[in-house]
Amino acid sequence: MLDTGLVYDGYFCDFDRNFSLGPPSGAVADAHAQLIEATKIGFNAAKPGTTTANLFHKMDLMCTGGAGDGDAGRLGHGLGMQLTEWPSLILDDTTALEPGMVLTLEPGVQVMPGKIMVHEEDILITETGARYLTRPAPPDIMVLE
Repeated sequence: MLDTGLVYDGYFCDFDRNFSLGPPSGAVADAHAQLIEATKIGFNAAKPGTTTANLFHKMDLMCTGGAGDGDAGRLGHGLGMQLTEWPSLILDDTTALEPGMVLTLEPGVQVMPGKIMVHEEDILITETGARYLTRPAPPDIMVLE
């Protein structure tokens, strides 16, 4: 995974991309596809008035195969003049999304016991929904040969 937090004109970005050195195992390919789907679910739910807890819950359901137990930790955060800002996409944060907020969507899944994989995109909340600030990753993991 390449996790990047760059600064442009005083503002941070924070996103990551997963890749496989050679063909990925089935578990890795499936985990990547699951993360991309969880990110899409979060993106589609990210509208003004929706809470960060709601985004967490929707992505957590996808990441846990429907268990939705809230044990995933944080699945994203605010972004701006600091790399990690308020609010947090956690079960207990009920911050309502407002136009102009910049957030990361950062779901994570367990690939096997003790091994996790995460994916991260940056979004802007607009009057009507979310807009990607990063180019969304494709559903298939990038393979480096």
